[in-house]
Amino acid sequence: MAASLVDRLRPPEEALPPAPHLGLGWRTLEAADADALFGLVQRCEEVDEPLHRTTPAEITDALSRPERGLLADAIGGYDASGTLQAAAWVNCPPGDATVARAFVVATIDPSWRGRGIGRALLSWQDDRARQLLARTGLDLPARIAAYVDEHMVDRRRLYAAAGFSPKRVFRHMRRPVTDPLPDAPVPDGLRIVDWSPELDEAVRLTHNEAFQDHWGSQPVSSEAWSTVHRDLEPRWSKIALARTDSGDEVAGYAMTCRHERDWAAQGVTEGYTELLGVLRPYRGGGTAKAVLVAVLRALAEDGIDYAGLDVDTENPSGAHQFYERLGYQPLGASLLYTIEV
Repeated sequence: MAASLVDRLRPPEEALPPAPHLGLGWRTLEAADADALFGLVQRCEEVDEPLHRTTPAEITDALSRPERGLLADAIGGYDASGTLQAAAWVNCPPGDATVARAFVVATIDPSWRGRGIGRALLSWQDDRARQLLARTGLDLPARIAAYVDEHMVDRRRLYAAAGFSPKRVFRHMRRPVTDPLPDAPVPDGLRIVDWSPELDEAVRLTHNEAFQDHWGSQPVSSEAWSTVHRDLEPRWSKIALARTDSGDEVAGYAMTCRHERDWAAQGVTEGYTELLGVLRPYRGGGTAKAVLVAVLRALAEDGIDYAGLDVDTENPSGAHQFYERLGYQPLGASLLYTIEV
């Protein structure tokens, strides 16, 4: 008989924060700590130069997830003056159907690095992730995961030393909007419209169906889906609709965002396509190309410099090559490090 998830996780009775001798005092972070945590993240990102900058809303999400009924936890380390110098958090997305996942994130002020705090925080995260996964009540394969930018070599070494392995590479790609657009006729029976709130739930359901055969993808709940909308630009988000006997069906979509914090760091403007998908019956006929070219055209009309997106380099459908043919070029990558349980 196969071991249960709890037996495989072997969650500890207690997840211990870094020891006092490392110089910081630790406590649970709450929603009221959002400003201090965002300030810490900003200090770190100025040095680390990540591919994507964190927004205040993302920090609020990280600290309010327990109140939204999600499994999550966060701790912060304070120096003698009461300044937040390090933080770590863990969360288990809702709705996982085939793999129970826990994601870990940590950040340490550059002046406090190199003292062993990162290793101690990762140990707490591993323990806490196992506790939270055990509480999901799921009996599935499990994954403890962290995203690390390719250029952050020290952080990658930290994860490798803790037993994490690089599982997937997500390449950031970018295309100048002013480059000539390829010919991309809309397939017969489809029409392309801007995203609107009335279409949103149908788009979410289409996304869950379109991505059910993608590695690592799990159904996106309504609560999690709402985070996509935070920087969504409706004019840059295109939906392919198919007429059926029962009405319009969402055949494909490109959800494109305006991440202005990234613009300031990059020195250019960019429309970033967060999600692009096509239902299986409409694949292979030019739907994805037509939708994405419609996005590029909208970006050009608004004077945006670049179109950007991320792609799983091991996607068996050849998505990486598809984007290259449309003029997208690689620009950095994020690696997914995991412990498979």
